[in-house]
Amino acid sequence: MTVQYRQADFFSQSVDPFAIQSTPMIDEAVRNGARVVFNLSGGKDCGAISALTMRLLDKMGHSRERRIAIHADLGRAEWRSTPAQVEQQALALGLQLVVVRAASGDLVDRFENRWERGLGQYIDLSLYNLRGPWSSPSLKFCQSEKKIQVMGPHLARTFKGETIINVVGIRREESTGRKNTEVAKLDTRFAEPGNRAGTTMMLWHPGVDLLVDAVFAANVQHGIPLAESYQLGASRHSCAFCIMASANDLAVAANAPGNLWLYRHYVSMEAKTTFSFQHVRWLGDVAPDLLTPGLAADLARAKHLAAERRAVEAQMPARHRYVKGWPLHVPTYDEAQIICDARHTILRQHGATSPYDSPSLIIDRIAGLKATGEAKRARLAA
Repeated sequence: MTVQYRQADFFSQSVDPFAIQSTPMIDEAVRNGARVVFNLSGGKDCGAISALTMRLLDKMGHSRERRIAIHADLGRAEWRSTPAQVEQQALALGLQLVVVRAASGDLVDRFENRWERGLGQYIDLSLYNLRGPWSSPSLKFCQSEKKIQVMGPHLARTFKGETIINVVGIRREESTGRKNTEVAKLDTRFAEPGNRAGTTMMLWHPGVDLLVDAVFAANVQHGIPLAESYQLGASRHSCAFCIMASANDLAVAANAPGNLWLYRHYVSMEAKTTFSFQHVRWLGDVAPDLLTPGLAADLARAKHLAAERRAVEAQMPARHRYVKGWPLHVPTYDEAQIICDARHTILRQHGATSPYDSPSLIIDRIAGLKATGEAKRARLAA
């Protein structure tokens, strides 16, 4: 069961466009003085939903001293204006702002390191297919590693033994993947049930049913500043270049003066790795006029090599592609020959060689990996 709280009827409709939601679990935690943490990214959704939720908490008698804002800084991957934008959001909301960063480096570092490690693993035949540097809609490590896995432990340490409610500005209208988002739930990732400290963490999505027009209106009504990205024509605010972004939003970011270095750097990574930034789109095609002649030539070469890589990988035996527990099979000699020829082509593209450069060596290597994996699973099952 959910409980709706209705704000002023800004649009004079029978249904309040500013309605936010709660649950009995959240209501009880708020009445008992839980810590309420507002996740700020600089975007319109977190700004509007935080403002509306602040009003609700005031009405419920929750102390403002029990509230803070938190932001996970992704470093060079952010719009240059994002740090100041988040500070202005927190100031307008009347919240103390805590900024956290991953100790392992920023998101640009993560992309670069993922490529270097992946190429090394491919050389070592620990990967069947070469992987690119980028995150994807199905593997959003940009969010999980650089945001959630940084903010969650920080909050669990800081408010050890308390109840912590994380307010996150997710809306069902945003995507099909979010249409079934729960209003609230326990978050056991960083505070397991029955933990010795007595810490309880919850996720609260009070604005799940807000529509985009109401979101923009709420920001204006409550004096929450909008990010530079919207003023330039983007539909959403995230990293400067997001793997989920539309072509329009990527073009807006590319043409923003503060993003030129990052744009060219990411395109240079496309050229180096032969992997496009998005599955359906090369970032270098978004604003080709911003590329130097040398970078444009490098990108054209990378596209040719990418087509070659995809063609040879398509010839590799499908039964050896990665699945959980890989490798599950040892290739036959004929299969190993096909794998060897494909790997030779791809490794040559990157000026690399591998010690597993013959069908026999490939068979031995995969057989060894299979035996190691089976032994490990047997130990865990014992």
